[in-house]
Amino acid sequence: MEHQDTSAKNLPKVKLTLTKRTVDALEPHDKPWIAWDDKLTGFGVRVHPTGAKAFLVNYRAGNGGRKAPNKRVVVGRVGRVTPDQARRLAQELLGRVAAGDDPAGERAQERSLPTLGEACEDYIVSGHGRSASTERGYRRYAALYLGDWLSRPLDAITRRDVESRFHLLTERHGAMPANQCLSFLRSVYRRPCVDYEGLRNPVEQWHTAGGRYHRKTRKRISSPAEVLPCWRKGIEAAVGNPVHRDAFLFGLYTGMRRGEILPLRWERVDLDRGLFRVEETKTGMPLELPVTRQLGAILARRRQEGEAVPEALRGWVFPSGSSVSGHVEELQAHYEAIGLAGGQKFWFHGLRNAFITVAERELMLPRSLTKRLVNHARPGDVTEGYAADWTVEQLREPAERIADRIDELMKC
Repeated sequence: MEHQDTSAKNLPKVKLTLTKRTVDALEPHDKPWIAWDDKLTGFGVRVHPTGAKAFLVNYRAGNGGRKAPNKRVVVGRVGRVTPDQARRLAQELLGRVAAGDDPAGERAQERSLPTLGEACEDYIVSGHGRSASTERGYRRYAALYLGDWLSRPLDAITRRDVESRFHLLTERHGAMPANQCLSFLRSVYRRPCVDYEGLRNPVEQWHTAGGRYHRKTRKRISSPAEVLPCWRKGIEAAVGNPVHRDAFLFGLYTGMRRGEILPLRWERVDLDRGLFRVEETKTGMPLELPVTRQLGAILARRRQEGEAVPEALRGWVFPSGSSVSGHVEELQAHYEAIGLAGGQKFWFHGLRNAFITVAERELMLPRSLTKRLVNHARPGDVTEGYAADWTVEQLREPAERIADRIDELMKC
């Protein structure tokens, strides 16, 4: 064994045959140092000040000879692999280097895989044409359902992880949130799986291994006469927050989607002209609607009570000091309590179903008018495109009739 101390670094320069006995005998110093094998060039063991030891391979990549930079790859920790096992791994790596491979570069590329959080952000911002409410939904899935995974590299999430998370979400949040979350995760992986060779989509693997989404079952929609009295009773009894309660009532009298109601700002409400404008809609088309007598009462109440909230939140019709956005974002926590208090299962979209049913079956209003009121028209469909022809003033009287009929049915 050759052993020299240098005055500059005061560390040993050692060459010896690496065996269990010689490796165990190596002593730690103030700084890490390497003992090199005297039989296999480039094979060594690094000794850390803590006493930990690891086998490594040193090589020069490519055909650069001595001009090429040194690169090192750890092949195993002492104690986890024997010197003989480490020597065989080192020989394999050096053989790959001789064939033109760059093991250290490959590992660096693997470490450069984006995290799930980065991939989610890339997927969300790259979706041209998506509505703001859809983007908010995706961010909600990422934060609420996948938050503990966001710092993981994409290759650190396995099929078994996906399977366990699917069952956990089903148990805690229900079948549809579990389906939606995995569908979102599946889409997030698609682009990175193209960009990074060898990366597999764990949701696809789960599906290939027999995993299945929950079957979609359409909720039975009872008649407005059955559910509206129960829902009104449930909302009044179970929703103590007045802002949340008015958000439910706003949905009741408009048939609007939750994501269109909650971000409503006062700058888009004109009580003098009796109308309000919704910028963020599912169809991507801004929507102007009349303020009915019932909506006028809700907005007047929100305006008056809103004077007591912090100034930074006063721009929102439905403000919330506990949300990042400044407005109410979630109402789902009330659904079960409303259903129990009222005696009829409740979900927010049921308010939209009831509104449409009252308009079309109770009052026999034209379908195109109803679609315009609830922003259900699809511009690509020529027939349904007629819905865009209705003006706010033409909508005013039918909207009032629907709201009055909802009031009547709630008293039944």
